[in-house]
Amino acid sequence: MSSLLSLDDVGQLAPAGYFIALRIGFAFPVEEINALPPEWVEHYTRNRYMLFDPVIRWAYAHTGIMVWRDLVGDDPKGILAKAEEYGLCHGVTISVFDGNAEGQRSFGSFARSDRAFSDLEIKVLEAFVKRRHREMAPPTNLTQAELQALGMVKDGLRLKQIAFELDVTEGAVKQRLKNAKDKLGANTSTQAAAIAAQHGLI
Repeated sequence: MSSLLSLDDVGQLAPAGYFIALRIGFAFPVEEINALPPEWVEHYTRNRYMLFDPVIRWAYAHTGIMVWRDLVGDDPKGILAKAEEYGLCHGVTISVFDGNAEGQRSFGSFARSDRAFSDLEIKVLEAFVKRRHREMAPPTNLTQAELQALGMVKDGLRLKQIAFELDVTEGAVKQRLKNAKDKLGANTSTQAAAIAAQHGLI
């Protein structure tokens, strides 16, 4: 099994559901994938379990691999037992931090209802989370001029206004925004500005 898993592959390895948060900064992840059962998500949210969830607490405080059953003794609210009622009977959480200056970490929680994960499955899921963490790293090749233009897009300025503020031609602004879109893999200037903001670049 390759570490170049797709989300479909992850779904086959974790048929009861999974949750992945990539590059969590001060508050929110750059990308979040929630494929947990909707009924569980609704119950979890309504009961504010995140405040007491031993899995989330572990993922924010540690790196490596944690099998959920090893957290049962640290679960006074019985959240893991409640999760089993929704088919999340066997789980593993993988947390990754690479020492980046932004302090961003990523983690993934994966669940099965039928059996525990094998060591090989856990290693493959760990490689997947580490790869996605690397892929979501903030770009380092944006120029100051490109970031300046993106910041103005984020602030709602139009092309003509940006050109006036920077004392350059509209064509120069278009080129800066095109370069930024290419580097960020964005389709629009607004999307590029949003991605740059998520990474804390603007």
